[in-house]
Amino acid sequence: MTDKLTWIDDEIANLKETGFYNTIPTMNSPQGAKVDINGKKVLNFSANNYLGLANHPRLVQAAKDAMDKFGLGPSAVRSIAGTMSLHVELERRMAEFKRVEAAITFQSGFTANGATIPALVGKGDAIFSDELNHASIIDGSRLSGAKIHRFAHADVDDFERVVKEAEGTYNKGLMITDGVFSMDGDYAPLDKLVEVSEKYGLMTAVDDAHGEGVMGNGGRGIVDHFGLHGKVDVEIGTFSKAFGVVGGVVAGNARIIEWLRQRGRPFLFSSAVTVPDVAACIAAVDLLEESSELVDRLWSNARFFQEEMRKLGFNTGVTQTPITPVMLGDVQLARQFSRELLEEGIFAGALGFPTVPRGKARIRVMISAAHSQDDLEQALDAFDRIGKKLGKGIPAE
Repeated sequence: MTDKLTWIDDEIANLKETGFYNTIPTMNSPQGAKVDINGKKVLNFSANNYLGLANHPRLVQAAKDAMDKFGLGPSAVRSIAGTMSLHVELERRMAEFKRVEAAITFQSGFTANGATIPALVGKGDAIFSDELNHASIIDGSRLSGAKIHRFAHADVDDFERVVKEAEGTYNKGLMITDGVFSMDGDYAPLDKLVEVSEKYGLMTAVDDAHGEGVMGNGGRGIVDHFGLHGKVDVEIGTFSKAFGVVGGVVAGNARIIEWLRQRGRPFLFSSAVTVPDVAACIAAVDLLEESSELVDRLWSNARFFQEEMRKLGFNTGVTQTPITPVMLGDVQLARQFSRELLEEGIFAGALGFPTVPRGKARIRVMISAAHSQDDLEQALDAFDRIGKKLGKGIPAE
């Protein structure tokens, strides 16, 4: 009998042969500036732990205290018996933090997009989406059944051109974009995108997964950065990056939030976020509201590292945020560079196709407020030595 899964073996073999096979590292320690990978302590420049909160003692203690009071799991979907006072408190606090009317939480940032987009648009409607939007936006858009119109990355003129061409062909329209683009570190020209959206009567949504806790006043995100409060209908985000925990959040117009409680499918059909996670998220909001120290340190670390990398001759692309792509071009070179960095005690992963376009492979360095000056200088020294050894690779255009 023919093995019906032989095709998987062939595909895996091809990935390994072409250098696209993804070997997944395993951590043996808490997430932090340093981590243990397979028994080796290394500096961590791969995680989205922007503020160093993933193992912050206040978050850990908040999770423990909440479990003592509420137990572990809600054991139900939010709409039946899974909503605890902690969930309500987190949503209230996030609405205050984001300076919006209301907020609703989900199991992850990915499911937040999967809930929101299909609830806002469907068949006969239109989505106008940046061509480099995250996979969760792409999947949520496909689930909606709406016609997807892509515009050139961060190109306001092309966005308006695409909207004009689609005029008269749809009922409701939605403009959606990432706030900060996670591969290149640049951010959307949200003020101009909103201006065009208002002109043509489009709803507006921004996925601020990499902007929350990073951009804006005290880490309030890209809407705050541009002063667009009340002009963006919903901000879709995650607690898994700067907040250091897990879960998704949608914040913005109260009518949309109410609608998501009625029609957001992950809210209705998947169990609520667990007690320790919700409590830890609230503790993270506490820290951000008390002081901008961690956000300020993150940006200081990023400016120093990026400036020094450019002095060493590395191409850091178009980044405008602490995300630091070290553009190498060739995926095999990027993977070799990453392996040699790991041998030097620096954990910084290589990214290639399909995560980024062909010929745009890179090492993506994720800066954190948890990194010390010594950590940054150790990483710079390793990049310098390995870069000289490998000739730095092919600069990206």
